[in-house]
Amino acid sequence: MLSRALCLLSAGVLLAQPVADPKDVARKALDLLLAEKYPDLAQLFTAQAKAAYSEATLAKNGVEIKSWGAVASIGEPSVRKMVGASIVAFPVKFATQSITFSFSVTDEGLVSGMVHSPADPWQHPPYSKPDSFQEREVTIGEGQWKLPGTLSVPTGQGPFPGIVFVHDSGQGDRDETVRAVKVFKDLAEGLASRGVVVLRYEKRTRQYPTVITAKDYTVEQETMEDAGLAAALLRTQPEVKPGRVFVLGYGLGGYVAPRIAEADGKLAGIIIVDANARPLEDVALDLAQYIGVTGPQLAVIKESAAKIKALTPADEDAPPLLGMRGPYLLDLKGYDPAGQAKLLGIPMLILQGERDFQVTMKDFNLWKAGLQGQRNVTFKSYPALDHVLVAGQGKSMEADYRKPGQHVAQEVVDDVAKWVSQ
Repeated sequence: MLSRALCLLSAGVLLAQPVADPKDVARKALDLLLAEKYPDLAQLFTAQAKAAYSEATLAKNGVEIKSWGAVASIGEPSVRKMVGASIVAFPVKFATQSITFSFSVTDEGLVSGMVHSPADPWQHPPYSKPDSFQEREVTIGEGQWKLPGTLSVPTGQGPFPGIVFVHDSGQGDRDETVRAVKVFKDLAEGLASRGVVVLRYEKRTRQYPTVITAKDYTVEQETMEDAGLAAALLRTQPEVKPGRVFVLGYGLGGYVAPRIAEADGKLAGIIIVDANARPLEDVALDLAQYIGVTGPQLAVIKESAAKIKALTPADEDAPPLLGMRGPYLLDLKGYDPAGQAKLLGIPMLILQGERDFQVTMKDFNLWKAGLQGQRNVTFKSYPALDHVLVAGQGKSMEADYRKPGQHVAQEVVDDVAKWVSQ
């Protein structure tokens, strides 16, 4: 599935005090990026970042940056401390739009990753009623992987049904921010306005970027463990009816939702949104062809996909394929999400945007075929919606996600609220 611009990476959990002010390091990196001095910029990178961001990759992003016109101003940075690193974000105003550039700076003073996104301020969607719910901060889990989260709670007489949101691939924040769209924040406010408690949280790979460097890293560490802890926490909240806790899996989160439900054993149901029913390598190949990858690059992707299908346990230490290591790929080898969902015996709601080019109707139809005859499964697709559940027309492209002022369609919010409340 499509990654978020540039992934935040980390070289390791370092316990030493910073040797340089992360704001100074990030500002230097920003200046070099804007000046297109990519070899100099690479000198600031960790070893992993150098491997991830080749000069060709940086130049490709430079073309996009130049399309915004001249730099008008660079604002004061914000800094968020994480384990082993700091996230430094600079608001940059260009001639045509405002963009926020974020840099992950390790405690050793090296840049471990970068990401940029529109700086246009998010506004409440029209279907949100902020005076009808309250939000409070919570912590999911404890120890080295504990995560900050937000609980959105309706006002009025409870207890209410509750939903845990599970992220797509990448290093998502609790709002599941995809360019200008905040998928989870829109859904949370809309559902809380309709009598549903929602728990969303920072994804482990965002809060602790170094987790992806672990030798045994799999989707278990990426997504599943925290989803289970979040569901357990949600059941303990006084406003929540313990027997009416659901998981909403988006993209990758929906792909593994059947595994999350099996491990939990207590969910009232699962909601699968824009999720693949096929192996990740098949989705990646289709995506590459959709966005116009051809020639040698496409050949490499096809070769990598074939290698993934041929993996055996003996290949556990093989070089990464399509950005995924052996243990991650082997953990998912042979996984049939629709087949596993069929064994759960719990209600399921499966939703799909028909204009989604990241996870397509091919996958939606596989979910339908795999769950054919199941009376407790509801399917619905939306002709106008794309992967971020925003309405549009014509061929969907990643550039659509950049348009400010967009929100998840109200019909999705209404359908989910009705389903969990019935």
